[in-house]
Amino acid sequence: MIESKRTRFAGMVLTTLLGASAAIAADPMPSSPPDIVVIGSGLRQPLGNAAYDVVTIDRNELAETGSGRLEDALRDAGVSRFRRADARSAHPTSQGATLRGLGGNAASRALVLLDGVPQADPFGGQISYPALDPSRLGMVRVTRGGGSGVYGPGALAGTIELESAGLEQLAPGWADVEYGSRDSVNADAGAAVKLGGGFVTLGGSYARGDGFIPTRKRDRGPVDKRAPYRQWSIGGRLVQPLGGDIEAQATVNAFGDKRNRGTVFTDNKSKGVDGSLRLVGRGKWGWSATGWIQHRRLSSGFASVNTARTVVTPSLDQYAVPADGVGGRFELRPPVAQDVEVRLGVDGQYNKGRTKENFTFSVPLNQFTMNRIAGGNNLDLGGFAEASVKPSDALTLTASGRIDRWWISDGTRRTRPLAGGATTVLDFPDRKGWRPTGRAGLAWKPAGAVTLRAAAYLGWRLPTLNELYRPFRVGSDSTVANDALKPERLKGVEIGVDYRPLSTLRFSATLFANKLEDAIANVTITGAQRAVLCPGLPGNGACRQRQNIDAIRSRGVELEANARAGDFDLDLSYAFTDARVHASGLSAPLDGLRPAQTPRHQLNGAIAWRPAKGPSAFVVLRYVSNQYDDDQNSISTRLRGAVTLDAGASVPVWDRFRVVARVENLANKLVDVGYSNGTVLERGTPRTLWIGLHWGG
Repeated sequence: MIESKRTRFAGMVLTTLLGASAAIAADPMPSSPPDIVVIGSGLRQPLGNAAYDVVTIDRNELAETGSGRLEDALRDAGVSRFRRADARSAHPTSQGATLRGLGGNAASRALVLLDGVPQADPFGGQISYPALDPSRLGMVRVTRGGGSGVYGPGALAGTIELESAGLEQLAPGWADVEYGSRDSVNADAGAAVKLGGGFVTLGGSYARGDGFIPTRKRDRGPVDKRAPYRQWSIGGRLVQPLGGDIEAQATVNAFGDKRNRGTVFTDNKSKGVDGSLRLVGRGKWGWSATGWIQHRRLSSGFASVNTARTVVTPSLDQYAVPADGVGGRFELRPPVAQDVEVRLGVDGQYNKGRTKENFTFSVPLNQFTMNRIAGGNNLDLGGFAEASVKPSDALTLTASGRIDRWWISDGTRRTRPLAGGATTVLDFPDRKGWRPTGRAGLAWKPAGAVTLRAAAYLGWRLPTLNELYRPFRVGSDSTVANDALKPERLKGVEIGVDYRPLSTLRFSATLFANKLEDAIANVTITGAQRAVLCPGLPGNGACRQRQNIDAIRSRGVELEANARAGDFDLDLSYAFTDARVHASGLSAPLDGLRPAQTPRHQLNGAIAWRPAKGPSAFVVLRYVSNQYDDDQNSISTRLRGAVTLDAGASVPVWDRFRVVARVENLANKLVDVGYSNGTVLERGTPRTLWIGLHWGG
């Protein structure tokens, strides 16, 4: 079933991509490399990027978070996850990435790339943040707004490009160890060694902690306990010139993640390994060819707690979720003319995944009574072209187009009684289609310090295999899958202005309007249909089904200010997002409401003191406004706004050693994360103190 014609076709396409790169590598045409070559990176940044709203997070900023985690660094650039909790306490499947209020469920609506390789889980679409260690990253580039002109499906709300640190950014060796509140430990170490004309890096990280009790104090009962976590990651990268203007970059990353959600029966584990090979040609004919493989495996337990929180019983044992992905991308930049750039390319990705789980727990029998296996495959193959021109120093024009062919296939759900009996088999029909997308923009400098930007874009996203085929239950709340989900489509426009009166001072403002059509949302089901879709659900539980609603409209403004004065850096950002659901039919009750977990206001401020030598320090202030935990905007599930303060300092003590100290949520504010059973509130990370020792550059 899996080894279908489409699978073999995908393999042929990837082979063709690498074959094309070899053919270009053999082209004897003389080359003229760019003025600055950064070993280990991809092709230079496109000329057309000047027209889009792009935020760059440098290596220093990645390290200046109270938690030391990538999630918080991304949050300061406007990237949000479905819930406010980070990857130490949240469930892994809730850790998607999105921008501009285009959330509403846990799947990623932004495309996350590491050195050009997609990072979303092949089955669920979430991001495994514990696998992405900031100490091994050189920078992050966040492009807000649809990127499907040159990137594949998934770049609806934006593109988040992570770049591994190069030899010039890494110390020959480094090591950190920190001890924190609740018996927490963070450690990472690595080395970067020059190898001929290239280099090799190897790094690893480890984190553990006893965790905090996720349930707020007044809602707790005897069943509530701390939620411990243990996480590790390791990565190796080889960068080596192959002769001429060609460079090879080989990467292998692996991770493991184990968490508990605060009661018995809620352990979850995830692990994975990725491998990729990228060939980059930096000659007159610039080109890049990338191939990758992904393997993920998740297991997770869910529990149901009674109203008094005195009794907890298993509700679902998701004992195995194997998921695999394979993909490739080829891009060519032929020489055309000075100040003209053309990008041509093809890409493709094939995903397969299954969930294997036991459900319907019998208290008298003290065991699950039913088993379910559900999943399928999807495949996307696309081609793109982009042209950018700079007719004068004051004007940049860019436009791109893309066409994708997609397939959803081999969808199935098999249910059987564990005590024996007939197996119920549902084989869902295969589907396929075409999806054209694109983007266009301009950047104009009417004055030396001012740049005006305007852009329009189309984007799209295939529903994940999880959304299509896997029903699940968390506590008393049940969510039903929908194999008939259609791909999401985005239409968006934005205008912006950048004002840079000095090289050390920048102001930016962007107005945007997005319409996400056929948006996939978890829609609450009531009335007679509730009993059909969620049989046996307790009266205090919510029955939801994944459905395509008419649209989510998101309008807003993003403001930023950056200043550098001596050893001080100041960064401020504010985002106002008015996101509203447009719905009819069964989802009509949602019309005019805000998508779940979508705040209207977000404010971030950071000040850092970074002298060339001696101590350094930073302070980060964050504010997020009220939002709702459910699609119906119920007052009972309103999540209050929160202000949190993080800080840190580093003091040299001897040679390459530094003492480091950090604090998360300094004021110990209660951060609302979500509700279960409509009344029990889950909280985010309380105040956490860290002290440690750093050795290295």
